[in-house]
Amino acid sequence: MNPKVDLLIEKYDKWQEELIILRRILLNSGLDEEVKWGSPCYTLQGKNICILYGFKEYCGLSFFKGALLHDSHQLLKKPGENTQSGRMLKFIHSKDILSIQDIVKEYILEAIQIELSGEKVEFKRLEDQEIPIEFQDILQEREDIQSAFKALTPGRQRAYLMFFSASKQSQTRINRIEKYIPRILDGKGMQDCICGLSGKMPICDGSHKQLKTS
Repeated sequence: MNPKVDLLIEKYDKWQEELIILRRILLNSGLDEEVKWGSPCYTLQGKNICILYGFKEYCGLSFFKGALLHDSHQLLKKPGENTQSGRMLKFIHSKDILSIQDIVKEYILEAIQIELSGEKVEFKRLEDQEIPIEFQDILQEREDIQSAFKALTPGRQRAYLMFFSASKQSQTRINRIEKYIPRILDGKGMQDCICGLSGKMPICDGSHKQLKTS
């Protein structure tokens, strides 16, 4: 047991009981306990297997390679519509976990076997990702934006394209593209910090510059 995880769980106003139960199941499965991205993360030989989260409406156990799990009980959920690899078990009460704790461990053990086998998730190739016509037009008109976008990592490019394409309305797509052009020109992904204080704070808008004086 990692004492840093104790401190993390103690900070939760909600979900403490649920996270403690999930933590026990994970530790009994032979995984190592670490803190990554501000959350309890469970690893095997240094490889990420799953991570615990506590959100406003639910707590969850998320599997990094969840897309490879058989999900024979049809319990796994996508964290987001465009998520390719991760899958999550969501809970809203401790009794929900206790009623299926053997199944939860079954999923964990399968995730461990997948990691030991070396199996990898086949991600959608960037060239297969739809580029909305509105963004194509801007890339053709603005060489600086085209160069900056190409310089981004494939993952950052993919995140932008999925976000731009998600809207059915052309004007909404245009608004989204215009909003994020400064980030692209600055070499930043959608969730990268733009004030330089935290590389982990999601969708930074500079509002935590106040940390400089804290």
